[in-house]
Amino acid sequence: MLVPLAMATVDTYGGKAGGLGALIRAGLPVPDGVVVPDGPIADDLGRWLERMGDALVAVRSSAANEDTALTSAAGQHDSFLGVQGLAAVLDAVRACRASVWSPRAVAYRNGSEAPSMAVIVQRQVDSDVSGVMFTASGATTIEASWGLGPSVVEGRVTPDRYEVANGTVIRTIADKPTALDSRLRVHQVPTDRRRAATLSDATAVQLADLGQQAATVLGAPQDIEWAIANHTPWLLQSRPITAQLPVPAPAPATLLRGTPGSHGTATGIARIVRGPADFPHVRPGDILICPFTDPAWTPLLAIAAGVVTETGGILSHAAIVARERHIPAVLGVPHATTKIPAGKPVTINGTTGAIDL
Repeated sequence: MLVPLAMATVDTYGGKAGGLGALIRAGLPVPDGVVVPDGPIADDLGRWLERMGDALVAVRSSAANEDTALTSAAGQHDSFLGVQGLAAVLDAVRACRASVWSPRAVAYRNGSEAPSMAVIVQRQVDSDVSGVMFTASGATTIEASWGLGPSVVEGRVTPDRYEVANGTVIRTIADKPTALDSRLRVHQVPTDRRRAATLSDATAVQLADLGQQAATVLGAPQDIEWAIANHTPWLLQSRPITAQLPVPAPAPATLLRGTPGSHGTATGIARIVRGPADFPHVRPGDILICPFTDPAWTPLLAIAAGVVTETGGILSHAAIVARERHIPAVLGVPHATTKIPAGKPVTINGTTGAIDL
């Protein structure tokens, strides 16, 4: 039988479902959903989808090793957005379960056993703005971009960043050229909105307050995916923060600089990686120079000495995994794949954002 998301607990249905269940029970805004256990579920799921009016749903993994205090497994298992109809939902559920054996999930586990997998089916929020926030004691870091959240979590755009503390907001507004819609189509953002703020200060404070409430409910600082649709905020996922953000530090003048994404300094051969076809060329100790990194690139983060990206924010999945792996990362360096010579030594500082050629 299906389990209402509001009844989910961490011990039984994994960190993602359990965390969302706790937030629902606390009265926080989480989209309606169910947890799919092992066993026959087609009839029950079909009836639930009918009650939802056959709306678009998100189908998301909730593995036993996912969203814990020690391992985020950020982006390591499959999730699917824009799913509609029973047959498509059942296919997505099966794919979520099978993704525990994907190369990135196996590399992330580093030899540990495959976890049990629950699956969440949840009403999809057709978000106008979405992103990620990290809470800390009295302070919250928010990253935001137009459209659905994969643009931010997969590092496809460099998002706006809002630092919120004691009701004060410090903004860093980025150029956000593309957005993802509810049907997973990528659209060009109109020129006048590319550098427009995605959040007002009041909305940033509202989100930060929701994040602090979630941290109180769950008992630790949280890494939260969120969305806003028709001026209404929703919490889509909440898990403990597994590795702290770099504390900004002064950097010497260098030819290239970016956003500090993961602590530390590394020197290695610059290896330009534009996609999976380039993966075989990466050697242990290389510095990855990429347009962006998405969760499928996790096996590379197990052998690379560091990573530089042209787009992406400090709360993206790849940045989280880099911090867990203790390798430095510098993010949002425009034209890095052409400005950094391939095959030559490069030194990156993930604490200051400096790059020395």
